[in-house]
Amino acid sequence: MRRFIRALVHAIQGIGLGLRQERHLRFHAIAAAGVVGLAVWLPLQLWEWIVLLLCIGMVFAAELINGALERVADVAHPATHPLIKAAKDMSAGAVLVLAVISLVVGVLIFGPKLLG
Repeated sequence: MRRFIRALVHAIQGIGLGLRQERHLRFHAIAAAGVVGLAVWLPLQLWEWIVLLLCIGMVFAAELINGALERVADVAHPATHPLIKAAKDMSAGAVLVLAVISLVVGVLIFGPKLLG
């Protein structure tokens, strides 16, 4: 149990570090708070909550993984290298894909409720 608690503390510290050091993660956190606020205000079905929370979680996780990959790459090869750049660009691209899909999901869920 002690190891589990220690691992949980490290994970929470990692999220805190990401929020302090990653501007895009802070942006996503603010956007997520807005989405959750809108979802509380509007009548959503359970499946809509599930989809929204999955989208938020996936974008957060992707941002944290992207930040971790960038730091490891910088330590492994501090100088500019085309393969490191490609890895960083692909990681950022993965975040972008999830963010755009999440935006589309948000429009599909909230659009009819706000316009109807």
